[in-house]
Amino acid sequence: MTVVKDEPGREAADDKGDMPGGGDAYVPSQRRLERERHKRARARRATAIAAVSTLVTAVVLYVVVVSAPGWERTKETFFDGHYAREAFPKVLEGLWLNIRLLLICGVLVLVLGMLIAVARTLRGPVFFPLRVLAAAYTDFFRGLPLIINLMIVVFGVPALRLQGVTVDPVWLGGTALTLTYSAYVAEVFRAGIESVHPSQRAAARSLGLTNRQALRHVVLPQAVRRQVPPLLNDLVSLQKDTGLVSIGGAIDAVRASDIIAQRALNYTPYIVAGLVFVALTIPMTRFTDWVTARMDRQRAQGGTT
Repeated sequence: MTVVKDEPGREAADDKGDMPGGGDAYVPSQRRLERERHKRARARRATAIAAVSTLVTAVVLYVVVVSAPGWERTKETFFDGHYAREAFPKVLEGLWLNIRLLLICGVLVLVLGMLIAVARTLRGPVFFPLRVLAAAYTDFFRGLPLIINLMIVVFGVPALRLQGVTVDPVWLGGTALTLTYSAYVAEVFRAGIESVHPSQRAAARSLGLTNRQALRHVVLPQAVRRQVPPLLNDLVSLQKDTGLVSIGGAIDAVRASDIIAQRALNYTPYIVAGLVFVALTIPMTRFTDWVTARMDRQRAQGGTT
């Protein structure tokens, strides 16, 4: 193996020996081995500090909470094991409704949001009324609180007594969720469409594609790929807000816990429902973080535009 001097008093191994046909196998230099050992030592030290810090924080919080004057009463009211075991099966049964709402409303939100975003980005004076309507839709439903929208749809639509229109609170609640979240998702899609450089559309047109084909095959794929992380965040928020359909009487996880809590005069079922929603949300949140980090790495390496 050839040894070269890189700095006074320091030697480094030549990498030629690691290439095919080289004489000897590659052997890391002593300096590199020391550097790797130093990195591993720093990682172990950081892990130990983080573990100790977390343990100390948990102990302090536990002592503060348990030593509070009203802890015993709070424990009986919010953390009763009997009512937790009673509520858990009912909450899981109601959670199935929340999951179905998430799947159905999620698809409708993505489709409607995409249509609204495309309408807002259409060019030409002939599409001006459509752009105005799309902008008015997004402005109205983004400004209207979701809880008020739910009340208007869930209680207002049945009051109209329209023939052939459902009065099922599940369908009406899902409609309200779709209306509100479509406005937010439309803005996410619109931001993605406008982030695509105009040269992409011009290049597509120069190749003979129509405006519609350029939008479908060139602009939208890039726009959607860039906006995956915020779209996933909106779906996480939608998953939590499906619990609001309970205001119309739909028996979901929240309503199931409310029934038991009102009957037993104990709030433990609410804690159970909250923990179930958290357990459902955390995997989606971590998946969103993973997708975001992966796309950031690809963008840094030039893998995505």
